[in-house]
Amino acid sequence: MQKYFPDNPRQIISILLMVVTGGLALFYWQGYQGLSFFDEGFLWYGAQRTMLGEVPMRDFMAYDIGRYYWSAAFMGLFNDHGIVALRAASTVFQVIALYAGLTALVRGSVKQSRMFWLLGTITLVAWMAPQFRLFDASLAILLVGSIAFLIEQPSRRSYFLGGLVLGLVAVFGRNHALYGVLGSFGAMVYLAVWRGGGANLAGALTSWVLGITVGYLPVLVFLVVVPGFAQAFLDSLLLWFEIKATNLPLPVPWPWLVPFGHLSTSEMLRSVTKGIFFIAIIVFGITGIIWLIRQKMQNRFVSPVLVAAILLTLPYAHYAYSRADLAHLAPAIPPFVIGILALLANQSAKIKWSWTVLFCGASLLVMLPTHPRWYCAVYANPSCIDIMVSGDKLRVDRGMAGNWVELNKLADRYAPGERTFIAAPFWPGAYAALGRKAPMWEIYILFPRSVAFQLAEIERIKAANPGFVVIDDYALDGREDLRFRNSHPVIEQYIRDNFEPLVDPARNPAFQIYRSRQ
Repeated sequence: MQKYFPDNPRQIISILLMVVTGGLALFYWQGYQGLSFFDEGFLWYGAQRTMLGEVPMRDFMAYDIGRYYWSAAFMGLFNDHGIVALRAASTVFQVIALYAGLTALVRGSVKQSRMFWLLGTITLVAWMAPQFRLFDASLAILLVGSIAFLIEQPSRRSYFLGGLVLGLVAVFGRNHALYGVLGSFGAMVYLAVWRGGGANLAGALTSWVLGITVGYLPVLVFLVVVPGFAQAFLDSLLLWFEIKATNLPLPVPWPWLVPFGHLSTSEMLRSVTKGIFFIAIIVFGITGIIWLIRQKMQNRFVSPVLVAAILLTLPYAHYAYSRADLAHLAPAIPPFVIGILALLANQSAKIKWSWTVLFCGASLLVMLPTHPRWYCAVYANPSCIDIMVSGDKLRVDRGMAGNWVELNKLADRYAPGERTFIAAPFWPGAYAALGRKAPMWEIYILFPRSVAFQLAEIERIKAANPGFVVIDDYALDGREDLRFRNSHPVIEQYIRDNFEPLVDPARNPAFQIYRSRQ
C-alpha cells in the first residue's frame, strides 16, 4: 500500500506551526470573551470540584471523567480555578487533535501545498466552537487520525494503537467511543475486502481489544477502586433508558424552512448554509460508502484518511441530529470536513482552490457568529462590557453582566463566606464563578426525574443549608414539561415551603428568588 507520511522535518514543523497558531488564534479570539453559566459552566464547575478531590459522576453530575481530570491537571499546574485556565486546558487538547488531523490529511495527499493546509486548518478551527465543545470536536478528529493510520498500515501494532486511542477517547466521552467502534468495524470490513479476506483477523482483533482495555484503564481502575463510582457509572447508563433519549431533540433546520421574509440577507444566507451542512453530512456519508465500494470494484486506491472520514461521518451524524443545533453540529462535523479536504487535496488546481475557498468561507459564515468576540463586535456592540470573574477579566454582554452583579449581591447578603445556594435549573456556572459547592448532585437540570430522586436531592439540600435560591422559570425549547416546577415538582414545593420569596419589581421576572428562613 502506498504510504504517505510527513517525514520531512520542515514539513513537520510547518504542520506544528499551523496547528499551534490556529489553536492560539482561537484562544486569543475567545479566551477572554463571553461567559455562560450553562454548558460551559457545567464543565467549569466539574473541573473545579475535581481539583478539590471530588469524583465526577459520583459527587456531582458530570460527563465522562477524562475531560475533568485533564482540565483539573492544567488548572492545578497554574493554581488557577478560573474560566480562562479551563479554556487554556481545552486549547492544549485541541492543538494535539489538530496536529493528528492535519498530519493524516498531509499523509493522504500527493499534492502538497502549505496554503491549502492553512485553509484546511482555518476551516477546522472555525468549526471548533463553542469553547466548551473543544473536547468533543477534538475527539472526533483524533478518531479520524487513528482509523486512517490503521487503514494505512494494518498490522497488529496499528490495531493495538487504534484500540488504545479508542479506549482513551472513551475516557473522555463514551458516545465518541461508540462512534469510534462503528468506524473501526467499518475499517476492518474495508481492510478485509481490500485484502481478500483479511489475514490473521483474530490476532488483529485481539490486539485491538487489548488496546481498548489499556486505553480505558483509568475508568476500569475507578470502577474497582473508587467507592461509589461503579454505582454512579451504572446510574449514568440507566438514565438513558429512563429518559428514552440521548439528548433533548430539536427539529432539523432544513434550508427550505428558513423564514425568508423575516430575516436580513446575511441571516438568511447563514441559515440556509447551516441547513445545507446538515444535509451534506448525510449525503457525504451515504454516497461516500457507495463510492468506496465502487472504487474497490475497480481496484482503485483511496486515501486512508478519506476512507476513515467517510466511515465516521454517518456515526457522527447521530450526534448532530440528536439535538439539531450548531452546538451539536460543530463537534460532529470534523469527519465530514476532513473528508471534503481530503477529496479536494488531490484535485486539479482550479477545482481545489475554488471549492476550498468556498468551503472555508461557508464554514466561517456559519460559525463566526458563535464566537463571543464576533457576537460582541457585530451583534451586541456596544453593549458588551468588562467584568471580573474569579480573577479573570472577561468581556460579556450586558445581560450576563447584570446577572453576575445580581448574583454577587445575593451571595454577599444571604450566603456570605462559603455558604452555598441553589441556582436551578441551568446555572451550574454560578457555583463555579463564586467558588461554592452545589447543594445538589444534579447541577444541570434538563430532564424530569423520579420522586425518589427528588427526595434524595432534598436531603442533600437540607444538609447543605443554602442561603438563597435562584430559579430560572424558563421553558426549555418551549416545552412546558421542562420548566423546573414541572420537571422537579417535589423539590420546587420544598423550596416554596422552606424559603421566603424575595420580590423586587426591578428584577428580571423570569427569575424566582428566595432566601433561607434560617
